[in-house]
Amino acid sequence: MTMAAPSAILASHTRKAIAALALAGLALAGCSTSATAPAAQDAAAQSVQSAQSAQSALPSWRDGAARQALLKFVADVTRPGSPAFVPPDERVAVFDNDGTLWSEQPLYFQFFFLLDQVRAAAPQHPEWRSNPAFKALMANDMQGLMRNEKALAALVAKANSGMTVDEYDRTIRDWLAKSRHPKFNRPYTELVYQPQLELLSYLRANGFKTYIVSGGTIDFMRPWSQAIYGIPPEQVIGSSQAVRYQVRDGKPVLVRDPKLDFIDDGPGKPVGIYRHIGRRPILAVGNSDGDLQMLEYTTGGDGPRLAVLVHHDDAEREFAYDRQSKVGKLDKALDAARARGWTVVSMKRDWLQVYPAAKP
Repeated sequence: MTMAAPSAILASHTRKAIAALALAGLALAGCSTSATAPAAQDAAAQSVQSAQSAQSALPSWRDGAARQALLKFVADVTRPGSPAFVPPDERVAVFDNDGTLWSEQPLYFQFFFLLDQVRAAAPQHPEWRSNPAFKALMANDMQGLMRNEKALAALVAKANSGMTVDEYDRTIRDWLAKSRHPKFNRPYTELVYQPQLELLSYLRANGFKTYIVSGGTIDFMRPWSQAIYGIPPEQVIGSSQAVRYQVRDGKPVLVRDPKLDFIDDGPGKPVGIYRHIGRRPILAVGNSDGDLQMLEYTTGGDGPRLAVLVHHDDAEREFAYDRQSKVGKLDKALDAARARGWTVVSMKRDWLQVYPAAKP
């Protein structure tokens, strides 16, 4: 899950995010051989082509149980005549974002953005100089931030409100173009998982509609989701901040208010799916306890279903964390996956490659 600007999210999640920063150091066949031979030949050719496509699919995935489960599920639900066939309109796949489609350590990427917004807004707010949370932030005093989390939440809400949604969109794009991850020194949008990019493309090639369902705000994800994931903004579901209609300088705009409309995390994810999609997914992919209810909701429907959990166990190429992590904690969902037979993806064993090649 990603941090959102309003205090309703910050109040409940700031402590664990800041603590993490401190710990981190910041087919058809014929019935007659004569009349239907061409059709049979076409079906055979399609079958061979499908097999070849599956064989070449997901090249960054090792050919283990996780990859085979994904390929089998897609083959079963897309093969006409299969007892598990699912019509294209019902092929809905949902993905969490943080820790599932891109990295989330040592801190949710959106939280880095929010803190930078406070720093950028500081010159317009000299009164902040006496604020203990602001002092701690400017001094990189993580313990100080933890002691003043309510004050920090108010600062973040103030710094990320008041502008129009178009202005905020540009601010996010600019920040992503300039900012770099503290460990990998790469743009955050390059720290997406290559195996997941392949999975998204493979699902769409087989008639699936892919959605992001994240605790992060829709404002933060929509500006770049299509360019990076191939997921258009209308297929991004997330936490949302209140906006209001206003006319500024004769132009109608939407202005951000410092309060939260909806938290799309934990039990909120199935609610967000219902509100935005109106269909129960048949495939859900997550990585943390914040995705547990989304996986339960997906697998609770009739017909074929698949739930997938990404387990971060690769400290060399990315990060290794699960039950004790302050960010992306995977505990109850891991137990549920083992008890219910969900597919658990080991980043270390199942992925040949983690990130795409760095751009020049």
